[in-house]
This record gives sequence, structure tokens and C-alpha cells, in this order.
Amino acid sequence: MADFYASGPCRLRPHFKAHKTPEIARRQLAAGSCTGLTCATVSEAEVAADLCGNILIANEPVGAGKADRIAVLARRVDVTIAVDSVEGLEEIAAAARRADARVGVLVDLNVGQNRCGVAPGQGAVRLAGLVAASNGVVFRGVMGYEGHLVGIGDRAEREARTRRAMAELVTTAQMCRDAGLPCDIVSAGGTGTYDISGRVNGITEVQAGSYVLMDSDYGRLDVPFEQAFWVLGTVISRPGATRCVADCGHKAATKDHGYPVVRGVDGAEVIALNDEHATIGVPADSTLRVGDRIYLRPSHTDPTINLHDVIYALEGDRVVDVWPIAARGYAEHRRVR
Repeated sequence: MADFYASGPCRLRPHFKAHKTPEIARRQLAAGSCTGLTCATVSEAEVAADLCGNILIANEPVGAGKADRIAVLARRVDVTIAVDSVEGLEEIAAAARRADARVGVLVDLNVGQNRCGVAPGQGAVRLAGLVAASNGVVFRGVMGYEGHLVGIGDRAEREARTRRAMAELVTTAQMCRDAGLPCDIVSAGGTGTYDISGRVNGITEVQAGSYVLMDSDYGRLDVPFEQAFWVLGTVISRPGATRCVADCGHKAATKDHGYPVVRGVDGAEVIALNDEHATIGVPADSTLRVGDRIYLRPSHTDPTINLHDVIYALEGDRVVDVWPIAARGYAEHRRVR
């Protein structure tokens, strides 16, 4: 990924939420081509600030003191957040003034995912103007996540629809400039569209994250990244010739993108995922026994990582390090130093 972004005007801003692990983030930054780190939550940003001086919270952090925590953080590192409402803008601006800090703002656009974000066009330009006129914050640009497109299996369709979505983002950025507003950052992208959005003229950075660990959902696509993490469980029951049960249910691997995939066992397939149990269908001649270890390839990286405290780093079958997943959970008790 770093090699891809080593050329061209667009750069990478790896998404910390994909792994929440400082040791991995250090390696991403050291590989180069990065403008900073992306985070999803304030508590992630508080951890990531020890690793990098430029943090984007690609979300609308509203309520329960989040703005105050961001403002305090902005006194020691460069922090930018997403805004899609006047209320969100007023909250962060007031917090920044109280802390005598400056917080960067990207206006978040809805480029088709229909989650957060204002519609591209004049409404977004008006909100950008309000940001630019507010004390305590600085307007830095726009962002839009094409999350509804990153998993499209057909490459031609994924590329065509992504380019249309990015055109709306880039056009709105130019409208901001035409209105006299500086628009230095145009942020977008994910692992499934990194080489599409990342080559659209006018996109300045891509927020891909899952590429560093991968999962079975992204593994369906034509992206050149290897699977790098598994959940390791133990077979605790072999109640029938064609069924075994392991101790790694959906408290160990999420099922929002489908069941995990069993690694290295011919014909084995997860057929149910309960709280503590993964029920696995196996051929009748399978040699799996109670006590055997079994690897599951999760279907969705980010929420699976969030279930665990550490990553065991392997070289071959040897554990060479244990990496704390330091930003897991929401950790509202965290406060910046």
C-alpha cells in the first residue's frame, strides 16, 4: 500500500480502527506515504496521538464531553474532525475556544452510503462557510466515504460507481474554492477502492485500513493484500462424525459480514456461531479431535479486533511478540495527558 501511494499526488492516511494496535500503526507510518492516521473515535485518537502528530477523526464526535477531549488533544497534536451539522460545528468550536486550541474541520459529504454527511453541492459549501467563519476551528476541506461501493465484487462496476461518487466530492471541493474557501484536503477511500479513489484527480488522501490485516469479506476482491490475522480456537467437542465445536463463537469473531472461514481443514465450514461456540461441519473422515487447535479467518476485521485484548505476532508457528490492542472499546475513562 505504501508503494502504491509513493507516486502521485494522493497519499495514505491509514485507518487505526482496523487494528487499534500501536505496533501495527508504527509499521504503517514507517513504511511511508502517509499524511497521518485516521481514527473513528475520540478514545482511538487519544491513543494514536502518541504515535503520530496528525490525526483525523473521520466521524462526527458529538456529546458527552467528546468535543472538550478533542480540544485538549488539539493542544499537543494536529487534530481534524468531520462535521455535517451546525450543532456539531458549534459544539467543537465552543470547546476549542474554552481550551484555547484550534481544531481542523472537514465537511462530511454523503456520496451515496446514506450514513452521515450532507448532500454534495451548495449546502455543503454553506456549511463550509460557517466553519470558516467560526472561531476555534479551521476549515480544511471535505471528505466522503464510498463505503457502499468498496465491497462490490465486479471490478468494472466498482470502478465506475466509485468514480461517479468521487466526482461529487471533487466537484464540491472545487465549489468551496470558487467561493473563496481553502480546501486543501479531499479525503475518501477504503481498501476495496484504494486504487480507484486514490487515482481520481483531486482526491488528496485515502483512509484505507483493512488492507493491513484483511478478512474473508475483502478477500473476495481483486486486491493484492494477504490475510494476516486469524482467531485461534480449540475443538471442545466432536459430538458426531460430521460436526465439531470450537470455543471461538461470536464473542471471538463477529458474524456481521458472514461466518468466519476455517483455515487448513478440507471440507470444514462454520455452520453456526453462538456466544461461545463455533459449530463446524466437517467431512465424516475428518481427523479433528477434542483438544485440536483450529484457525478461523474472520469475515470482518474491525469489530473482531475490538473483541480482543492482544494480538500474538507470529513468525511461522513461533510467537515472537504480544501486541496490546490499546484502543479497543470506547474507554471513556481515558483522558489525554
